[in-house]
Amino acid sequence: MDDKELKALWQTQALKLEKNILLTRKYAEEISKMKVQSALASMKSPKIFTIIVGILWVGFVDFLIIGAWQSGSAFFLVSATIQVVLSKLALGIYLYQLVLISQINLGTPVLEAQEKIASLKASTLWVARLLFLQLPIWTTFYLNAQMLKQPLSLFINLLITALFTWAALWLFFNIKYENRDKKWFRMIFEGKEWTPMLQSMEFLDEIRYFQKDEEYV
Repeated sequence: MDDKELKALWQTQALKLEKNILLTRKYAEEISKMKVQSALASMKSPKIFTIIVGILWVGFVDFLIIGAWQSGSAFFLVSATIQVVLSKLALGIYLYQLVLISQINLGTPVLEAQEKIASLKASTLWVARLLFLQLPIWTTFYLNAQMLKQPLSLFINLLITALFTWAALWLFFNIKYENRDKKWFRMIFEGKEWTPMLQSMEFLDEIRYFQKDEEYV
C-alpha cells in the first residue's frame, strides 16, 4: 500500500469518525431536548392544581370579607384583604408561568428558551416571597378590641406578630437564587416546581454546548 492509498484511507476514516461524532452529538442534543420537555411538562400539573385551589381560596376569602364588611372586626377585614390581595398576585404569577412554559419552543434558538426559563425561575422566587409576606396576617385576623384590653394577651400576641413579621421580611429579602445551595432554601423549594426547572436549565446548557460544538466542526 503506497502513500496515496494510506492518505486516502486515513481521510476516509477521518470523515467517518467526524460523521459519527456529529451523529452522536445530534442524538445527545435530541435526548436533552426530550428531557427539557419532560421536565417542563411535569411542572404543569402542580401549577394547575395550585391555581384551582387558589381560585377557590380567594373566592372563599372574598365571600367572608363581603359578609363581614358591615359588622366584622377591623383586624379581620384588614388582614383578610391583605391576604387575598397577595394571594391574587401569586395566582397571577402562576398563570404567567403556565403561559411561559407553553411558549418554550425548542425549535427556536436555545438562548430564547433560556431567557424564558430565567423568567420562570425569577417568578417562582417572587411567588414564594409574596406568600411568605402573609405570615404576620395569620397572627392578627382573629384580634378584637376585647383581647387588646388584656395586657398578657396583648403582649403575647405582639411578640408572636413581631416574630412572624421578622421571619416574613427575612425570607422576603433572602429568597434569591444565590442562596439556592443553603439548607433552608432547599427545604422550601425542592419539589415538583423547582427541581424540574433547574434540570431544564442544565439540559438547555447541554443543548447550547452541543450546538456550539457543531458550529466549530
